[in-house]
Amino acid sequence: MQRRKFLQHGTQAAFASALLPLAASAAPASLPAPAPQPAAPAAAPFALGELTIADLQGQLQAGKATSRSLCQQYLARIAEIDKAGPRLNAVIELNPDALKIADDLDKERKAGKLRGPLHGIPVLIKDNIDTGDQMQTTAGALALAGHKAAQDSFVARQLRAAGAIILGKTNLSEWANFRSTHSASGWSSRGGQTHNPYVIDRTPSGSSAGSGSATSASLCAVAVGTETNGSIVSPSSVNGLVGLKPTVGLVSRTGIIPISATQDTAGPMARCVRDAAILLGALAGPDPADAATVSASNPKKAADYTRLLRPDALKGQKLGVEKGHLASQTAGGELLRQAVAALKAQGATVVEVDVRTATQPIGESEFDVLLYEFKDGVNKYLAGTKAPVKTLAEVIAFNKANAAKAMPFFQQEILEQAEKTDGLGSEKYKTALHKVVDTSRAALDAALKTDGGLAAIVAITTGPAACIDLINGEYNTGPGYSGAAAMAGYPHLTLPMGYVHELPIGLSFVGAPYKEAELLALGYAYEQATKHRRAPAFKAVIG
Repeated sequence: MQRRKFLQHGTQAAFASALLPLAASAAPASLPAPAPQPAAPAAAPFALGELTIADLQGQLQAGKATSRSLCQQYLARIAEIDKAGPRLNAVIELNPDALKIADDLDKERKAGKLRGPLHGIPVLIKDNIDTGDQMQTTAGALALAGHKAAQDSFVARQLRAAGAIILGKTNLSEWANFRSTHSASGWSSRGGQTHNPYVIDRTPSGSSAGSGSATSASLCAVAVGTETNGSIVSPSSVNGLVGLKPTVGLVSRTGIIPISATQDTAGPMARCVRDAAILLGALAGPDPADAATVSASNPKKAADYTRLLRPDALKGQKLGVEKGHLASQTAGGELLRQAVAALKAQGATVVEVDVRTATQPIGESEFDVLLYEFKDGVNKYLAGTKAPVKTLAEVIAFNKANAAKAMPFFQQEILEQAEKTDGLGSEKYKTALHKVVDTSRAALDAALKTDGGLAAIVAITTGPAACIDLINGEYNTGPGYSGAAAMAGYPHLTLPMGYVHELPIGLSFVGAPYKEAELLALGYAYEQATKHRRAPAFKAVIG
């Protein structure tokens, strides 16, 4: 959840964007070259670095590796660069059962039982997703420290059934970035600050900060994040990843610490489109405990989200490009214009659309909806646990009583605002909800119907990573595009489209509900044509 996107508009965003160059290469000749900067502690070459799920399965099938040895290599990588060296601080907790689970899956493999493409593959999941094991689920909050879920979330069950090994949990922006208007993404009172592996003093964005940083740095094969508004796609963008925020209802939210019943979803974060598609196939499925997953519009059958992945999938497709983004005089705008040229070169037709103007009337109504739904959802979640706090009011009281540790940099004004709401029966909530859902869906539906129908809308996912500022919070570095898809509950795919001073920026594809396979196909064709993804360099600072 990117709360500051509601707050930073106009001149602030324009000023921040103006500070960035319009090209992804060197600074203009009229400016002095930046002084040499100290390097972050170097990371040694890693044997599993940038390997795909298919690559890892190839090693397993050839007998060159076992699931145990893969886990051991990733654990060593975590020790080397997450807890030492560059100190990414992306992993908040390791699974003490991981090696035993790997041994069991290796035995299954030897017996000829393979569960699918994730069999024996180590993954990381965000620390707001329940696991019924020895690991905690805390949303990064000291108020929930020590809380162990009684049972797996639906997502964790799906992963285990697919043969994935949950290697550990990732740090996040505390309470999924729904605590303060001045928060620093990737910071939590339990986990501290996560860093961006491309440039260590830069934000990993959030709230799925640890999942983004860890996956980009090859601390796992793939990871699971969660999103309310921007929390998968934004960290995927700034960490050079493929991230998919699915249609709300495709992936169950049961056992995930909530913000919003109408916008929350879990989704895959990966280094390539095919891996994201494989992970999505494991995560998706109907869950009787989550009504959104069994709605009449939701496909009931398990899907193979790799089925449409072809290098020529853009040929003959019609796409819309967000008009304001295409004209943007920012680094992201220049990269988007290059991306549009690449899309056309692959046989796509591109027309301009304007979703941003159509969604402006929503204003602060989305924030009102989230305040109401957060209080309702968190109180229901906590009531069913053995957590040390049982209500949002108790969370607030804990933070006040432990302010030096729980709130050393920023406060909890969003939690306090949510606590003041008066329930989902409120007319204010109902009015805001209708405005948010109806306006966002109407805007996207109208755009997707442009010129007889579009396969997707493309835009800049977000600006390049800002510097970490624990005192003042973050600042905008350019236009972003998570809002409309988040509010409508529609799918949103991002993948790398280039770099600004070594900082990645993502290209967004937004489509109609349950069109994940089609979006992944478009993204795959663009990925194969451009090959923008490159491994992070762990630089200390830019320069």
